Amino acid sequence: DEFISSPPRKTVRFGGTLTDILLKYKKGETTDFELLKHQLSDPDIKDAQIISWLHEFRASVVYLTKELDQLVTILLRLPWLKRSREVVEEYLGFLGNLVSAQTVHLRPCLRMIVSQFVPPRITIREDDVDISDSDDDDENVSENFNTCHRALQTVARYVPSTPQFLMPILVENFPFINKSERTLECYVHNLLRVTVYLPALRLQILELIIEKLLKLDVSAPQQDIEDAEEAANNFDSEEKSTEEGLFDMEEDEERKRNKVVSSSSERMAHPLAECLDILMTILFSYIKDVCHVDGKLDINRTKDLYRDLVSVFDKLILPTHASCHVQYFMFYICSFKLGLAEAFLDHLWKKLHDPNNPSVIRQTAGSYIGSFLARAKFIPVVTVKACLDLLVNWMHKYIDNQDTGANAYCDVALHGPFYSTCQAVFYTLIFRHKQLLDGNLRKGLSYLQSLNFERIVMCQLNPLKICIPSVVNLFAGITRKYQLVFCYTIIERNNRQFIPVVRSGTGGDLVQTCTNPLDSFFPFDPYLLKRSKKTIDPFYQFWEELSAEDLENLKKPVKKGASEDEDDDFLKGETPQNDGVVGIAPNSYESNTRSPVSSIGSPADCYVPY
Repeated sequence: DEFISSPPRKTVRFGGTLTDILLKYKKGETTDFELLKHQLSDPDIKDAQIISWLHEFRASVVYLTKELDQLVTILLRLPWLKRSREVVEEYLGFLGNLVSAQTVHLRPCLRMIVSQFVPPRITIREDDVDISDSDDDDENVSENFNTCHRALQTVARYVPSTPQFLMPILVENFPFINKSERTLECYVHNLLRVTVYLPALRLQILELIIEKLLKLDVSAPQQDIEDAEEAANNFDSEEKSTEEGLFDMEEDEERKRNKVVSSSSERMAHPLAECLDILMTILFSYIKDVCHVDGKLDINRTKDLYRDLVSVFDKLILPTHASCHVQYFMFYICSFKLGLAEAFLDHLWKKLHDPNNPSVIRQTAGSYIGSFLARAKFIPVVTVKACLDLLVNWMHKYIDNQDTGANAYCDVALHGPFYSTCQAVFYTLIFRHKQLLDGNLRKGLSYLQSLNFERIVMCQLNPLKICIPSVVNLFAGITRKYQLVFCYTIIERNNRQFIPVVRSGTGGDLVQTCTNPLDSFFPFDPYLLKRSKKTIDPFYQFWEELSAEDLENLKKPVKKGASEDEDDDFLKGETPQNDGVVGIAPNSYESNTRSPVSSIGSPADCYVPY
């Protein structure tokens, strides 16, 4: 209505047409040009005026050369997104004409569009400190984003080289990780939308997003997240008990409603974990949407995305130590089809057994294989067996080559990949032994005996000395129960040879026992982020708590001289403080200190007295 009722366009302004004004400016007459700039910069400029000017500019883009970049900058700052639909359409037409006629203005145009990928800022000041951030209350944010993507598609249609100019701008405009969750959520969402119509940029955009997610992930370690959740739960329970004491006589309906909301809240107590949770949810949704068409898995699209994600995994995830959550994008896409999971395992296997790769990469690949086989519920027993065959055969060949000669001794620096592979096999057996023996016990035992664990355990390289004690303890108990190999003699000998490390500190000398010489971690430990957890849980193998019978089977008769208290500690699942061996859960990221007690769905601390 505003457009229809507005007066007809004026063609003459400041003594001539727009073309006249621009030509006069080039001759040195700047009066009309300055008036033009002033009118375009006016915050109260009407929609009809903007449309009138844009219409003339579209016809005069040939004059908007590099010398007039000040004028183009003013045009790009026009608040066109908040205007009527007619203004938006005219502006999109102007952008198309401008970049097709004057590609010198391509970068400023792209910067202007990308700057709209986050909600507009609102100014908030507290004690003379500017804490402005995105405006979450803007109802038109979604529609504005749609318009921005239309603008970007328009520019890309006129200038085929747009992707190579766009990518650096996307990188430099990525918000800092301490910005609000809303700002990061909108930007990441819009980046992923760009990959739909500019597929050439998908790999680079995924790299950019996952690199930022990794920064968030390593800034929020598992232990910090658990501590924050525990503190928040304690605070809530204290608050609840206080409220109950105060309001026993008078029940407030609104207060009851609020309590229900807070109890079902999915917010993470740790602020960085909260942000990471939101972004991981977006990434999982994107992976699902790309791979499924009308609810059915599209094999070709899934394969293409898998290749991109594996490339990002190799470049960013594999060299990053102890990330907790970001690597689950590989876990999730592999759950779509067994062929993808097998391809991922094969990819990791090639990394592990290739001697040209750095030792640390090979060890990390071993950790991923073990954790993936143990935790991925969608991997059938037949695939687990095939992987165990591959890994164990390689270990036996390694022993053939290394168990005699100058290097036939226990040394992580020399044999890191071998120890990592041993730990992967032990860890897989701990989680999968029941499935391997299920159905036909005799056949299952025959298969496990064929792996010849005894030779691996007894070899000069002594893997039981290097692997994490909790893995060794459980492996020793399981193999003894099924009479596959007796590990305790070697474990006892290792304990006698074990030398504590003495470090001097401000509080005096401190005796530390390094229980994780491999510096290994389990990449697919329990997922802690509440929202995105719902996507992972259906495919995830949680640790089944050991029954009393299993605990009894894992228990070894205590040596003479051991007190009853030590025996009780074990039965309670506690770790005696007077022994040099520390009980550590296989899920621990801080294996050389302590195991997170609140890791739900993970093996509990298990101590086996020797």
